[in-house]
Amino acid sequence: MTGYAAVAVDTPRGRLSLELRAVNGRFLDLQFRIAEELRIHEPLLREMLGARLARGKIECRLQLTPGAAAARRVALNADALAQLARLAGEAKGALPDAAPLRVADILRWPGVMADDAPSEAETREQVEQLATQGLDELIAARAREGAKLADAIRTRVAEMRQRVAEAAPLVPQAIAAYQEKIAQRLRDALGATDDDRVRAELALFGTRVDVDEELTRLGTHLDEVLRVLGQRGPAGKRLDFLAQELNREANTLASKAASQGLADAALALKLLVEQMREQVQNIE
Repeated sequence: MTGYAAVAVDTPRGRLSLELRAVNGRFLDLQFRIAEELRIHEPLLREMLGARLARGKIECRLQLTPGAAAARRVALNADALAQLARLAGEAKGALPDAAPLRVADILRWPGVMADDAPSEAETREQVEQLATQGLDELIAARAREGAKLADAIRTRVAEMRQRVAEAAPLVPQAIAAYQEKIAQRLRDALGATDDDRVRAELALFGTRVDVDEELTRLGTHLDEVLRVLGQRGPAGKRLDFLAQELNREANTLASKAASQGLADAALALKLLVEQMREQVQNIE
């Protein structure tokens, strides 16, 4: 199913934004476009998306836009500076001829510069919260589309039920009419005295063109489609399988049709099944 969600939050580092786009797909395909400074959070996003999404091609964009308020405030660490001065004094006592520390050396000393930029742990927490919010919006959007697709499939199921109901009474009529036609041809070819041969051929023909079983299975599959649609959770793969079975039965019905009416009903069923399959491909 398709869906879109965009969320953002202001952080000390700038504006952190997450964008999720989903298009139809039979399997889960995750694609990430993440700013280099945020690349460390890709495994987290991959895990969160994989846990809540089952199908579709998902594009995830994570960006950080620095703002005026995100300028880093840097100051000297008084404690580290005092410790460095003490160490410098001890070194001077041990090595009187040693050159004194330069300002550049002091500023490069680990811990002397105090930076108020948020830690990676804080950024990870912000990314996780943003991803949760974005996934909630994306799943809600996909659920709305899924409800519409389910209604469309139910409409197709109702139409298929009507075609099956119309085809059922045609079966005995078609078999009887066609058997009479075949019987007359067999009598003309074999002679009126070979009635046993004629009856055997008609019985074989009746078995081959009897589609009661196919019509019954069609009704059973349609019942299962409605049952699956009424359940919670992913249903796309199950519906895809049922659509294949419906198509198989419709093809058999077409191949065994003993009248134009049955052939037309089978063709209409195949068209409706194909329309249903197109919708099913979009359901998670």
